[in-house]
Amino acid sequence: MVMWEGGFRGIQITSGFFQIWRASGITSELQLYCTAIGALIFASLMLFAGWFHYHKAAPKLAWFQDVESMLNHHLAGLLGLGSLSWAGHQIHVSLPINKFLDAGVDPKEIPLPHEFILNRDLLAQLYPSFNEGATPFFTLNWSKYADFLTFRGGLDPITGGLWLSDTAHHHLAIAILFLIAGHMYKTNWGIGHSLKDILEAHKGPFTGQGHKGLYEIFTTSWHAQLSLNLAMLGSLTIIVAHHMYSMPPYPYLATDYGTQLSLFTHHMWIGGFLIVGAAAHAAIFIVRDYDPTTRYNDLLDRVLRHRDAIISHLNWVCIFLGFHSFGLYIHNDTMSALGRPQDMFSDTAIQLQPIFAQWVQNTHALAPSLTAPGATTSTSLTWGGSELVAVGGKVAMLPIPLGTADFLVHHIHAFTIHVTVLILLKGVLFARSSRLIPDKANLGFRFPCDGPGRGGTCQVSAWDHVFLGLFWMYNAISVVIFHFSWKMQSDVWGTISDQGIVTHITGGNFAQSSITINGWLRDFLWAQASQVIQSYGSSLSAYGLFFLGAHFVWAFSLMFLFSGRGYWQELIESIVWAHNKLKVAPATQPRALSIIQGRAVGVTHYLLGGIATTWAFFLARIIANIFASHFGQLAIIFLWTSGNLFHVAWQGNFESWIQDPLHIRPIAHAIWDPHFGQPAVEAFTRGGATGPVNIAYSGLYQWWYTIGLRSNEDLYIGALFLLLLSAISLVAGWLHLQPKWKPSLSWFKNAESRLNHHLSGLFGVSSLAWTGHLVHVAIPGSRGEYVRWSNFLDIPPHPQGLGPPSYGSVESVCPKP
Repeated sequence: MVMWEGGFRGIQITSGFFQIWRASGITSELQLYCTAIGALIFASLMLFAGWFHYHKAAPKLAWFQDVESMLNHHLAGLLGLGSLSWAGHQIHVSLPINKFLDAGVDPKEIPLPHEFILNRDLLAQLYPSFNEGATPFFTLNWSKYADFLTFRGGLDPITGGLWLSDTAHHHLAIAILFLIAGHMYKTNWGIGHSLKDILEAHKGPFTGQGHKGLYEIFTTSWHAQLSLNLAMLGSLTIIVAHHMYSMPPYPYLATDYGTQLSLFTHHMWIGGFLIVGAAAHAAIFIVRDYDPTTRYNDLLDRVLRHRDAIISHLNWVCIFLGFHSFGLYIHNDTMSALGRPQDMFSDTAIQLQPIFAQWVQNTHALAPSLTAPGATTSTSLTWGGSELVAVGGKVAMLPIPLGTADFLVHHIHAFTIHVTVLILLKGVLFARSSRLIPDKANLGFRFPCDGPGRGGTCQVSAWDHVFLGLFWMYNAISVVIFHFSWKMQSDVWGTISDQGIVTHITGGNFAQSSITINGWLRDFLWAQASQVIQSYGSSLSAYGLFFLGAHFVWAFSLMFLFSGRGYWQELIESIVWAHNKLKVAPATQPRALSIIQGRAVGVTHYLLGGIATTWAFFLARIIANIFASHFGQLAIIFLWTSGNLFHVAWQGNFESWIQDPLHIRPIAHAIWDPHFGQPAVEAFTRGGATGPVNIAYSGLYQWWYTIGLRSNEDLYIGALFLLLLSAISLVAGWLHLQPKWKPSLSWFKNAESRLNHHLSGLFGVSSLAWTGHLVHVAIPGSRGEYVRWSNFLDIPPHPQGLGPPSYGSVESVCPKP
């Protein structure tokens, strides 16, 4: 949400925190303060616990090597009880509060979270099964709890997120699984699994001793353990990135496109860095902790002995993927340049359909009727087989079509990922030795070169492989996030009209434009950079500054990457001479950065500059829209007000209230939702109202009565008039964002002209018009007259007409109180 206060426009956050807090049941700033205080208390407890276990009761090394006990405690305690407690919070706090919010209840009217926890009757009004307590659980009649533990699948049409009752069910289910898993491993008792036995039992016909010795490696080498954990966490983070958009877990997350794009990009970058970190620590393990004299014929030894076969095969796979995947684009660019579209690879010419991916989509789309009969819809709308979900006129999710363009770009992904793996894996497998440098293990994890003796021995250390792998990781992730951004804008994100027509942000141009390199440059990078490069003087100007600044940081990195240490040492010696000449030289002689330090500084600035450039480009593009102008905001206000009038005229009781305002309660709208049972309906019925209603405390009915509105027809006419104003404002907003009519920055700086127009035009003319309405409509209405367009001219504002004012007798028109 973008807020205006004192002429200042707030910065739109794209972290998803608001959506998480809403899903958690947080509805006020006070609750955020309480959560923050609770987190501070826990932070202090953890700080004390850390100090205590460092200085008073430091655990022994054997304590960390007892992996079975660790697994039991982590699985049962951390994951099991953690998931169970979160499921409890979701069931007892999140579900009821979100049900009230989804029904349109004012957050201030919703009972406080602790009331739902302490008062079972309150929950039972929303979920009748709470009346039965734990009896269904102990009698195995678990289906009784189906009113709050559901298995619907798909998205909630009100919020565009996963059904909260589905996620509560999910957390409860995995809590049970983890609690059971926490009892699997052998500790003090003689029952359960031993991880060492499990590993050593893994032997294949071609793997020699198999996993024998891996247990000792992971319990004695922190780098080996860290490498495995980084690889798994990095992979999991990338999986999370793909699930965050295809199965949006929080309310209203799916329609916040800036947040969706940011979350995907964020998780992809984090996953990429973690996986490179996994390779780095695997190489450190090989150099520092691996002992080839004690490892013979186990899996790791056999992999190291086959390293030439592995790397050479991976090498030709990369060459094959590179030439063929990029070659398809080169072919398309060539045919496009020669004017031969019929010879291009595309959905309308030579098709390369991703038939296996389409088969996977169809399989998942058919799951509810075949493999998962308990679910009403498939796990994600992206699979297909169901209608789109739209919230507030914006598309939350719809079936994502796959075609030739997707086939092409996914093979580019395969190419970049394989090259990244080639570089990192070569760094691990050749970390200790190679034919070029057999004694590499003696030189350590990082060294710049092996001197001039053998020649051409630079960038052979394991550290240098990590350094080079980072660039290809950057390539791989950049293509992924560019692909995601364009694909979603083209085929998913957009608006839906009342007639059900979907208008995507870029009009579905991905399928035909992304099949050429020129299309990526023209229709994605260049076309979508227009917002960030034209952002000066607008609310997006900060992104423009970041865009340029990040480009500078990126370009700065090239100075470190292109030049060698000797160049800088010579330059520094000249600078030292100048300092000595001026007698300001320090006692310590400065030295240039080492080769490794220079590369580290270079790659850091390269990645930081590239990532920040992409960030500014993405957000300036996705946040920029027509509502950046005042006219657009007026359009929203008029549309919202029109909706209020129409909603009450359609579902309210305005005419009944007009007849008897002392005894009839004004209602906002009638509630009709098949998910609400009778007790829930009664919970909404405050103060003895006779129907399932949501009482209106806004004062709108009284205000409408004051300004002369008397019937639903008046409300409908007002709604139509405001819709017209909204449309006019929308057109004006669009017009003022076009290059021909876009106001310059000097236009906004002309404060005197703005003051004149705002004071006389906005306040003066509008106040005069409102006075006219009050005099000609509201005041006669207060006398019992019903003024409409048909009798507007026949009913004078004063019973005596214009006589008294014309003859100067103002007192008779405006008597003293």
